[in-house]
Amino acid sequence: MSMMGGSMILNMVLWIIVLGFVIYGIVLLISKPFEKKEDTSLQILKERFAQGEIDEQEYDDKKAKLKSEK
Repeated sequence: MSMMGGSMILNMVLWIIVLGFVIYGIVLLISKPFEKKEDTSLQILKERFAQGEIDEQEYDDKKAKLKSEK
């Protein structure tokens, strides 16, 4: 009888873990669309500025233009 009880407890723990992963996955899928996503064009502009391809004045001008187009 005690072996059967141990098996039942192990089975219950396994199902709790599986259910936890399922709930975690659902929460991730639901929260993903609400994450703040940065505009890729602005990200590219930041990278070009960081690499020294454009100067600060050009960066500021292009950034203002991108933000005004939204």
